[in-house]
Amino acid sequence: MSPSQGLENALDHPIFRTVAQAAQMLNLETYVIGGFVRDYLLKRSSAKDLDFVTVGSGIALARQVAELLPNKPKVSVFKTYGTAMLKTQGLELEFVGARRESYRSDSRNPIVEDGSLQDDQQRRDFTINALAISVNKDNFGALLDPFDGIKALGQKILKTPLDPDITFSDDPLRMLRAIRFATQLNFTITPECLDAIRRNAPRIEIISKERIVEETNKILNADVPSIGLALLQKTGLLPFIFPELTALEGIEEQEGQLHKDNFWHTLEVVDNMARTSDDLWLRWSALLHDIGKAPTKRFDQKNGWTFHGHEFVGSKMVLKLFKRLKMPLNDRLKFVRKMVAMSSRPIVISQNVTDSAVRRLIFDAGNDLESLMTLCEADITTKNPRRFKKYHANFQRVREKIQEVEQRDHVRNFQPPMSGEEIMTTFGLGPSREIGQIKEAIKEAILEGKIPNEYEAAKVFMLQKGAELGLTPRP
Repeated sequence: MSPSQGLENALDHPIFRTVAQAAQMLNLETYVIGGFVRDYLLKRSSAKDLDFVTVGSGIALARQVAELLPNKPKVSVFKTYGTAMLKTQGLELEFVGARRESYRSDSRNPIVEDGSLQDDQQRRDFTINALAISVNKDNFGALLDPFDGIKALGQKILKTPLDPDITFSDDPLRMLRAIRFATQLNFTITPECLDAIRRNAPRIEIISKERIVEETNKILNADVPSIGLALLQKTGLLPFIFPELTALEGIEEQEGQLHKDNFWHTLEVVDNMARTSDDLWLRWSALLHDIGKAPTKRFDQKNGWTFHGHEFVGSKMVLKLFKRLKMPLNDRLKFVRKMVAMSSRPIVISQNVTDSAVRRLIFDAGNDLESLMTLCEADITTKNPRRFKKYHANFQRVREKIQEVEQRDHVRNFQPPMSGEEIMTTFGLGPSREIGQIKEAIKEAILEGKIPNEYEAAKVFMLQKGAELGLTPRP
């Protein structure tokens, strides 16, 4: 498609006519630019975020648009950047005045000056995001493509409007955005841009942790996250963001014995998870499930390569990683730590499926049991068809045993059949260590299958345990 061809059909939503009317009232040259145009041309689902650039005041345009809309939405103004935003009809509209930018070496926040439309287009990160469609009355729907963005879309490549060293050095977040778009769109980053990312990788350290996590989340939410994760490694960005993953890379040999490359294995696990679940935090669990293997790796002649306790160590590392990246320290952290800590339990159980082991698994995993099983099945990356079939058959036996044990013993979200208050009343005790000992003994007896998870059996066991502790029931 040439720049002279029109895209009126792209602007069929009524909001574009409203923006056009506001622009005409203020005599402002205005265009929709960026992701909406790109995704329309790629025939991707319509974006809910619309970016408008105007040669003049974006804030004034936003306020005029709001005045024309029936619901008179609130306009949020960001004077520092000369931008304004409003929400209407399920859409989020952002308005900015066309500008040119210059940068200091220690910050990605630009020094902004008014500029032309082309100034604004060339400051964009990639040529495919510099495409603009006019919403002006005299050429409504006309496409403006000064940097061959249409050609890049056709070739499925990512390149920058300016010298990539300038683009990435000015705003290092664009390096992550390149990798994120390559992952989401299955595009190729040009060799020149890849080289520029390698040269500028250390500058990622001036980017806020929140923005880094936001881009990482989008990579993990892609259909094939390993594309982006491999690019992070290839470009040298990974050590600055996830040194825990970098430490997993490589294969060592001792006395003829090798271990697998746990970094590339991790990427396979994440892809397996992406085919199975849309849960972002389960995908994070897949990404981090083996990070404890680097610090726990040992070799001895008897056992070869071992990673004893890597789940426990990895769970502690998850906490440090979440804190460092300023990620949510709430139930999401708790979930990921739990998945990492328990990531080998179903695998161990699958080799010897006993009732007591399954009861403990159900008890410890609680409502996250299905997520844990999904993670462990994603962890099967063997290329040997016989082993692949065997491992999945073993997990199926575990699932069947879980269903059988849960129906019989009701262990999930276990509540003890004997309360602390009843134990105190029975033996005439106040709060004491013995109460906790008896409650713990009852729980262990149920999990080990010594008594059923029932009140009467627990009461008999309580009396027996009390006698062992020298306690006498009250008459």
